[in-house]
Amino acid sequence: MRILLGLIIITVGALIVIKSEKIYNAFGPIGFFEKFFGTEGGSRLGYKLIGMLFIFIGALIMTNMIGGFIEWIFSPLLKFSNPQY
Repeated sequence: MRILLGLIIITVGALIVIKSEKIYNAFGPIGFFEKFFGTEGGSRLGYKLIGMLFIFIGALIMTNMIGGFIEWIFSPLLKFSNPQY
């Protein structure tokens, strides 16, 4: 089941990356990306980054590495909430 879910998420991410111009025309610019990534192509780059994030998350889910990745991301916060004596 996780392989199928991962492939679906990867496919959605690839479609977002490939069709970023059509998504831009449908939804318009995103203010955050326009402010920090340029004036004209910032939103297009933002849509591509979102698609690449989907691809990365889908690959983690498909290979069953999502738990270790989330644990690695939150490990600095968790070590302070559970100190070792």
